[in-house]
Amino acid sequence: MEGLVSGFGYAGSQSDNNYDVIIIGGGPAGASAAIYTARADLRTLVIDKGLTAGALGLTAKISNYPGVPGPINGAELIETMRAQAESFGATFITDKVVGVDLTSEPKMVMAGTNSYTAQAVILATGSMGRTGAIPGEVEFLGRGVSYCATCDGAFFRQQDVAVVGNNDEALEEALFLTKFAGKIHLISPTPELKARDHLVAEVAEHPKIELRLGTRLKQICGNGAVDSVRVQPRRGEEETLPVRGAFVYLQGGLPITDYLMGQVETAREGCLVVDREMQTRIPGVFAVGDLLCDHIKQAVIAAADGVVAAIAADKYINQRQSLRTDWK
Repeated sequence: MEGLVSGFGYAGSQSDNNYDVIIIGGGPAGASAAIYTARADLRTLVIDKGLTAGALGLTAKISNYPGVPGPINGAELIETMRAQAESFGATFITDKVVGVDLTSEPKMVMAGTNSYTAQAVILATGSMGRTGAIPGEVEFLGRGVSYCATCDGAFFRQQDVAVVGNNDEALEEALFLTKFAGKIHLISPTPELKARDHLVAEVAEHPKIELRLGTRLKQICGNGAVDSVRVQPRRGEEETLPVRGAFVYLQGGLPITDYLMGQVETAREGCLVVDREMQTRIPGVFAVGDLLCDHIKQAVIAAADGVVAAIAADKYINQRQSLRTDWK
């Protein structure tokens, strides 16, 4: 596995992959932004890791979202927002952004399966980034440790791998790996999977996937490359699983900005710095929702941020002097 990294050299039709606006993240901020950019006749692409990859998607009960009588779970609310955005022409894809070039013209966004360009980019990736790494995770990054099955799955043909996580993203990546891997150990830190029912059912029924619920990943081991992982079930003895790859999809509470590769200014807390129109220091690049320092973590506020950024993106693309409000 020496040199296992995700590359940025993707093929594809420039016209097919060129958009007016790319939104990274499909939670309440990203989906609301997509409603407004699509209604403004801007060709809009939303790249998202999965319905339950964000904080709202994991929320079991919501009763205080204006105009939506509750209770409703977060995934259902996001699906409603996305359907509304799609009705206006926005495109949603499930993928992971692995890098960006925000200073180029047009701006470029590199995902696991393709690259895309746009005049404006709205960052809406939330704040579920991890605070610390698993022992061995950094040491074997690129040598068996990966965060993107669609990028690196083909390196593991007929080999056993571990997928660590419990949400839509982790389950979708595990199912993708069944195309290549011999056996997949799906290690969930919680006793129940926090993913959509159809994904849970697919994972439970797939002969290549062995589900390990309520199990903690303690260490990723190897000698030059990954050769095993140490896991600890909640009720049971520690085990060592022989694997050649470890795909990690755990969550935390930090703003998710690693894919920006230091191109956007951050505050000391790791959140992004924006002006009153949600624009960063890079013209045409906007940030919303839980990526911001002063953001109150409520879905309705994230949605409002997305609307402000969308209207500002329309202003930027069309070189207007002032924001144009959509009252239609």
